[in-house]
Amino acid sequence: MSTDDPNQNLRLGWEEWVRLPTLGLPALRAKVDTGARTSALHATDIETFGPSKAPKVRFTVHPIPGRDDLLIPCSAEIKDRREVTSSNGDRELRYVIETNLEIGGQVWPVEITLTDRRGMALHMLLGRQALTENISVVPSERYCQPELDYSVYTTPAIRKKAPNRALRIAVLSREDNYSTRRLVEEGERRGHSVEVIDTSRCYMSINALAPEIHYDGKRLPRYDAVIPRIGASITQYGTALLRQFETIGTYCVNGSAGITASRDKLHAHQMLARHKIGMPPTAFAASPKDTNALIDIVGGAPLIVKLLESTQGKGVVLAETKKAAESVITAFRGLKANFLVQQFVKEAAGVDIRCFVVGSKVVAAMKRSGAEGDFRSNLHLGGSAVSVRITKEERATAIRAARCFGLGVAGVDLLRSETGPKVLEVNSSPGLEGIEKTSNKDIAALIHDEIETNVRPTPLRSRKALGDAAE
Repeated sequence: MSTDDPNQNLRLGWEEWVRLPTLGLPALRAKVDTGARTSALHATDIETFGPSKAPKVRFTVHPIPGRDDLLIPCSAEIKDRREVTSSNGDRELRYVIETNLEIGGQVWPVEITLTDRRGMALHMLLGRQALTENISVVPSERYCQPELDYSVYTTPAIRKKAPNRALRIAVLSREDNYSTRRLVEEGERRGHSVEVIDTSRCYMSINALAPEIHYDGKRLPRYDAVIPRIGASITQYGTALLRQFETIGTYCVNGSAGITASRDKLHAHQMLARHKIGMPPTAFAASPKDTNALIDIVGGAPLIVKLLESTQGKGVVLAETKKAAESVITAFRGLKANFLVQQFVKEAAGVDIRCFVVGSKVVAAMKRSGAEGDFRSNLHLGGSAVSVRITKEERATAIRAARCFGLGVAGVDLLRSETGPKVLEVNSSPGLEGIEKTSNKDIAALIHDEIETNVRPTPLRSRKALGDAAE
C-alpha cells in the first residue's frame, strides 16, 4: 500500500468514494462488502483482444449510476477467468483484472472482476480480498474517508487523468505496403492490438438498433480507432464502410465526409475556395462550346488539364500552347471524362511541397521534384524528394487546408508561387515511406499519438443530475 506511513490504519464504512487511476476513473462510489470474497466493477461491451500469450480485455464503464451518456473506455491485461457466485446464487464466469485502488490517499493493487451490474445503486463492490490487514470496516457507518465529486467528469481534466491504455485499432487497407506495415509495427510496439482489415471483404448490417460490420462471415469487434487507407478505386464503398464505423461510434482518424470531398477534385477545389485558401485559378465546364472560355479563365496556355479521378499524377496533362490545350480538352470530352483546367504555375518549375499534417500541426515537409522532362513531381512517377523548411504562411495554409476537410491526417501539396502558396491537392491517404525517409521523423508514431489523444473520454456537457447521483 502506497502512503507516507505504510502501517497507517484505514477505517472504511459500508460505502466509500474510491479512485481507480490506472483505469482512468477518478471518482466512483463503491459498496464495501466483507461478505463478498471478490471485488466487482460494472462493465459493458466486454471483449477480449491481443495475442493469446498476453490477452487483454476491452470494456466500458458508466461511473455515474443513471448517467448512460458518460462512457469511460478501459482496457487491461487479463489476470484470470473465474467463476463467481453472486448474492442471489447465480454463477457467472468473469474476467479478472488487476488495477490500483485509491482510498483516502492510500493506493494498493487489487483484483477486480468485470460484470454487468446494471440496475445496482453502486457500480463497484469491494470484496474482502481487496482489504488489507490495516483496514477496518464499520458496517454502520458511511463515508469514513474524504468524499470525492462526480463533477470531475464534466471538465477537460477527465481527458488528462485518463492513462494511455492498450487499444484495439483497425487499419482499413487492401495492400501490404510500407505505410500499412509501419502503422501496425508502431501500434504493436506501444502495446496496442492493430488489425489490418481488407475494405472490400467487409459488409454491413444497417439497422437502427444494432448496426454491425461483418468480415469473412463474422461480426467485427468494437474498435477504439480506425485508420482508413482507402484506395481511390474503392472510395465509394470504403467511405460507406467508414460511415458505418462512425455510426457505431468508433473514432476514425479521417472521416468519411472529408475523404469523399478530397477525392473529388472539383468538390475539393470548391471547398478550398469556400474557405478562401489559395490555389491556382481553376475552371470546369460540361459544354465543348466553353473551351476557349475555360482557357481564358486560367490565364491561357500553358495550362494543366486534370481528370477528376486522377491519382498519383496519372491523368494530368500539361498543354504548352492553346492549340495543344484545345486538342487535349477535345480528346477528354470525346472520352466523356470529367476534367478540370488549371493555371500552370511557371515559377514552381515542376517542384511542389508536400506538407504532412497530423492533428493541427505540420509534422514534416518535403520538396518534390519531377523526373527529368516531367512537370509532375510524384514520387511514384520517378520524382525525387528532399527535406525542406517551410514558411509560416505555407504552414498555416497546409493546416487550414486539412482542417477544412476535417482530416486528422493529410498530405497537403503546395506550389510556391509569386503570390504565395497555392494548394494543389489534399491527400486523405498520404504515404508514409517518402516523408519518413526524407524527414527522418517517425510519422507513424505521431499518428498513434493523435489516436491516443482522441480516444480519451469526452467530458459530460452538463452538470445536471450530478447532485442527485451523488446521494
